[in-house]
Amino acid sequence: MDSAHAQTGLAPSAEVTIEFTNPGVSPSHWILTLHPDGSGHFHSERGNPAGANPKAMDVPEVDRDIQLQPGFAASAFETARQNKWFKVQCESHQRVAFEGWKKLSYSGPEGQGSCTFNYSHEKEIQALGDSLLGVEETLTEGARLEMLLEHDRLGLDQEMQAICERAKDGRMQQIFAIREILERLSNDGEVLDRVKKRAKELLAQAGA
Repeated sequence: MDSAHAQTGLAPSAEVTIEFTNPGVSPSHWILTLHPDGSGHFHSERGNPAGANPKAMDVPEVDRDIQLQPGFAASAFETARQNKWFKVQCESHQRVAFEGWKKLSYSGPEGQGSCTFNYSHEKEIQALGDSLLGVEETLTEGARLEMLLEHDRLGLDQEMQAICERAKDGRMQQIFAIREILERLSNDGEVLDRVKKRAKELLAQAGA
């Protein structure tokens, strides 16, 4: 029995996908696809939100395979299972601030389903959307660290401090997904010692 099936009871080909769209932020559109074993793919498009600082170093578009922890993936697929593989009406239609459209989809031997929401009245679906937004922030920050390492090493200090704060309060999730850039920073003799120390702390928190 393969590890993905053993963890979730689902075929390795099963997929949970979240597609996010909000023209007011950058990245304005991204898609994250997840398999039962934690493997997946992330694709983002930058966008051009109003009021953005033209001098700020924005993150480039990202298009890469990813690896999340299997336990996180198992939780996502269990939420899909408990909510009829997302074949439900999940938008609350409440008067809440617009935070972007999230489309959750499932595809696998059990069938297909999807639901779209800004804010969901289903607590488990809302929680899954929030956690996947946290994963996106981690992946985007990983790309920003790679860019800073190449073009602005001094900028790494402030960025790493912000990442540690967001990882601590849960805004960033699955730090495990950016372990490669964190390992590079922790072993780079040309970055500040504070940067190396914080990279090592994040790696320890992620269990990497």
